[in-house]
Amino acid sequence: MFEKIEVNGDGACDLYKLLKTEQPGDGDSSDIAWNFEKFLVDSSGAVVKRFPPPISPEDIAKSIAELL
Repeated sequence: MFEKIEVNGDGACDLYKLLKTEQPGDGDSSDIAWNFEKFLVDSSGAVVKRFPPPISPEDIAKSIAELL
């Protein structure tokens, strides 16, 4: 859990491969552009939404509330 992992490229961690496949984002690439990119996952494990780094946790609150 505290080990550095790859999030892009051939060596990407399986979790991030799944997240990026389910929510590829709006850019030309599904790559994680920067730290603090956020993914919203529902209680069944479905990847619901992807949020870019500038979006604050407070801005995600409404999306979280809709899932509860």
